[in-house]
Formats: sequence, structure tokens, C-alpha cells
Amino acid sequence: VQLQASGGGLVQAGGSLRLSCVGSGRTSGSYNMAWFRQAPGKEREAVARISWRDSTNYADSVKGRFTISRDGAKNTVYLQMNSLKSEDTALYYCAAGDPYYGDYVYEYWGQGTQVTVSS
Repeated sequence: VQLQASGGGLVQAGGSLRLSCVGSGRTSGSYNMAWFRQAPGKEREAVARISWRDSTNYADSVKGRFTISRDGAKNTVYLQMNSLKSEDTALYYCAAGDPYYGDYVYEYWGQGTQVTVSS
């Protein structure tokens, strides 16, 4: 499985972006998928997750602002980010995990897409 993330950019605080993660190989619908982010000098953190059964989880810091979804036909997972804040600035990664290995284990990672929010 290879993952290609895109959609990052520079946006003003309060604005929106939609990140996309396209998977090749085995269809993303059979994987747990997640978005992570890492800001300079900080640990990588999980932002949002969608299970292979389409249940979703979010970090407290993004609840009500971010939405994760998938389009199985396009083998793509999205992260819609609204009401962006400067603290959302980070390199965002998508990840995929076979449910066989656990609900929160991710074997495959995309290359990252930069999100910068100006205040």
C-alpha cells in the first residue's frame, strides 16, 4: 500500500482546507485510516481516525472543526479542516493500518503535507 497526501497550504486563521490521501494497492476501505500531525519541536499526534467500519475518532483539540471521511470508490480519505487556528500549523500525515494488527496500529504512512495557518 502506498499513500499520497495532498491539499496542504497556507491559510488565514478561521479558514478551511481539505486534505486528501489517495491509497494505491489494496483498497483503503479495508483499512483503518488516520491523520496525524507534527509541529516543529513537538511530538507527532493523532488528529482523526476512521475505522474500516467507518467509525470516527478525533483529538479533543480538533473536535467540531475537523471531519474525516472516506470515498471507497476513489480509494481516498479526506480531512476537512474548518475554523483553522495557528496551533493547527504542522506537517500532516495520513496512515493506514490493517485491522488484523489492532485498532490503532498503522503500517503504512504517506509523505506528509504542510499546513500553515497565519494569524
